[in-house]
Amino acid sequence: MTIAELLPPAAEPITLAEVKAHLRLETNDEDTLLTALIRTARLHLESQTGLCLISRPLRLYLDDWPEGRVIQIARGPVQTIEIVTVYDAGGTPVEIDTSGYVLDGAARPARLVLPGRRATERALNGIEIDFTAGFGESGADVPDTLKRAMLLHVAAMFELRGVLALDEQPGAVPQGYERLIAPHCRRRL
Repeated sequence: MTIAELLPPAAEPITLAEVKAHLRLETNDEDTLLTALIRTARLHLESQTGLCLISRPLRLYLDDWPEGRVIQIARGPVQTIEIVTVYDAGGTPVEIDTSGYVLDGAARPARLVLPGRRATERALNGIEIDFTAGFGESGADVPDTLKRAMLLHVAAMFELRGVLALDEQPGAVPQGYERLIAPHCRRRL
């Protein structure tokens, strides 16, 4: 199972103005750096939690259908299922009728049951499920604790701006960060 981002989010969960207020910065001298750090903090938080903070289109690749009827989608919260495509023996994509699907997009992982399945002939990535995941279109839709964790993380990375290059970030996770994101992390055994 592989999940690919089809388009990046249209916005970030926290704004440059929010970060500058948090850091008590009044000049525009560091705006480019802060914008990059906001993106880095979001990517790190999303990788830690398995969440999409801002809604965007994603694609789930499956080699074959799971044994049970339930298809699990690790990234969430899943809002909608857009298209399900299966590849036949000739490599031709065939769109499956998804009317009547059942989706529990808020579950972790999200769960999808399709009304019917068509066999795939492709050995790898024979099934593609396009879906939209995220809390909403803007930072106002993102839980406040996750935004607070991002602000703390951006501040810690900003503090290390002379020590670590931007491509080496995140260099540090601030104290309290783990407690803020813990309720949103999937527990594994």
